[in-house]
Amino acid sequence: FIDCAIQLANLDVAPGDIDTIKCKVGDGTVHRLWEPLSEKRNPSTPYSAKFSVPFCIAVALVDGAAGLGQFTEEKISDEAILSLANSVSYQIDPENDYPANYSGHIRATLKDGTMHVVEQPHLRGGGHEPLSVAELNAKFHANLGFGGWGEDRAAALQIWCEGLFDAADLSGLKGFRQ
Repeated sequence: FIDCAIQLANLDVAPGDIDTIKCKVGDGTVHRLWEPLSEKRNPSTPYSAKFSVPFCIAVALVDGAAGLGQFTEEKISDEAILSLANSVSYQIDPENDYPANYSGHIRATLKDGTMHVVEQPHLRGGGHEPLSVAELNAKFHANLGFGGWGEDRAAALQIWCEGLFDAADLSGLKGFRQ
């Protein structure tokens, strides 16, 4: 669903132009990711937001991402994100093959009546569609940046990790403690 939201944003759909978003979902996801809907639309903690499809869709549309920086106290209080999350609903799709497959389906209706449907047939980053090396590196740097690491330090760790299995001496790990 996050990938669907980012695809929707890439269609130049502005979050403020959206009236409603309806998602087709597998029945087995509802208890964990959709209900209680009031909590999922207005997560009470950053941790709760990680298990809220309405929040994840909204933050991905607003920020174009859903990394560690999108699951903070600031983000769960952001009125633009919460307003958008409150426009998200779901419909159980009996054809959805969850848990054998993790797919996404969003139908966004804009305030002018225009409708956009975006689908993700399977989990991006999984076996059917692995992340590229560039995507993995970007995620690595974003996560370290969120943790307070500077770019030079992150780049040094990346270089060290790339040669990790070539090294006979792993004592270099000590240099990356905080």
